[in-house]
Amino acid sequence: MFVEVGSYDAKTRLPELLRKVEQGERFTNAQRGRPIADLVPSADNARHSREEAVAAMRSMKRLVDVAPDTLEQWVEEGRR
Repeated sequence: MFVEVGSYDAKTRLPELLRKVEQGERFTNAQRGRPIADLVPSADNARHSREEAVAAMRSMKRLVDVAPDTLEQWVEEGRR
């Protein structure tokens, strides 16, 4: 469900709305109570976030010389 924002509010609060959209929120721009347009995150932005996440995972250090029992214990403890 989108939060409805009047056209005047959208104009005066655009930078704030864009920051919220970047965080995943969605807005419907209305004019005189009639929905006109939706302000939603860009699909391209989501693609970049996925690519950055994959790159971050690939750059993580690998564990070397850790016994499987120790790894199981860490998982049980909730270590990451």
